[in-house]
Amino acid sequence: GSAKTIKTNVTICRANTKYIEREQQNKSYSCADRTVRDCRAEKGAHVPFEVHIISKMEHAIEITDFDAPELDVYARLTEGQLLNRFEPEKGMFVAETPYVILRALDGGYEPVSILVERGVNRKGAMDVIERCQVPIYVSELEVLTQLTGFKLTRGMLCAMRRPRPRTLEEVLQNQNTRRVVVLEKVMNPTNIGAIFRSAAALGMDAVLLTPGCSDPLYRRCARVSMGTVFQIPWTLLGENWMEELSSRGYKTTAMALTDESYPIDAPELREIDKLAIIMGSEGDGLRDETVAACDYTVKIPMFHDVDSLNVAAASAVVFWELRPR
Repeated sequence: GSAKTIKTNVTICRANTKYIEREQQNKSYSCADRTVRDCRAEKGAHVPFEVHIISKMEHAIEITDFDAPELDVYARLTEGQLLNRFEPEKGMFVAETPYVILRALDGGYEPVSILVERGVNRKGAMDVIERCQVPIYVSELEVLTQLTGFKLTRGMLCAMRRPRPRTLEEVLQNQNTRRVVVLEKVMNPTNIGAIFRSAAALGMDAVLLTPGCSDPLYRRCARVSMGTVFQIPWTLLGENWMEELSSRGYKTTAMALTDESYPIDAPELREIDKLAIIMGSEGDGLRDETVAACDYTVKIPMFHDVDSLNVAAASAVVFWELRPR
């Protein structure tokens, strides 16, 4: 790229690094209650849950200015900047809503800081605060509503470190991984999130994404998925993914409308032990080369002259019908 582009990306990397360093410095202030709690525990004293929360919130850092640098990760860095392609080990993402944040914590994701609306008292939010030994930023609703989509966050956001991406071998190493979903250039983050939710609920074992797909850790993806992006294994595929799946014993099934397509309830499809279900983008569907390379082509029978469904809606039908038996 150009020198200007390189310079911009270096600046982004430095911004992420400085943010993480600042959070580590702030950590001692937001968690000052820990010493008191540990000392009381050593003496056998009982410290109620509510006291832990009040103590933590008393040491929270008040944010009154929307331009405060502590809000950069939540308000000003784009998803691409948070991803930090040039230094992925410094990459971050933002999880929204207490429920989704708890799913991420359960999945082993590491928090960096929390941003919470003053006065939020939902139990999920209190659970997040209790579990995280990180800086807690508190602000009034009037400040936080300047964040795009803040009303959808249920009063809480959490900046987290991006983990090392899994390899395909790591995702598929479990012998019980019998049903995998392959998404080819599905770019809409809402659809990605909905597909993950259906995949987790309806018996799929993993989700694989080709280059060009939206990132599952984008905040809208994670929120729409109800945190299932942190539960179901997933990874990004390379160029020769079809051959890699075949070499691991998977039969490939393209979801496409052709004259040769099997109906989705065909009995022979249910008998396949290891199946990769391949779904395409919202507009163009799967590439012709992908369809031609698959072992099967499958369609959902429809009525009233409707010839297609949204990919997220279709995924729920497909996953239920082709779930492992």
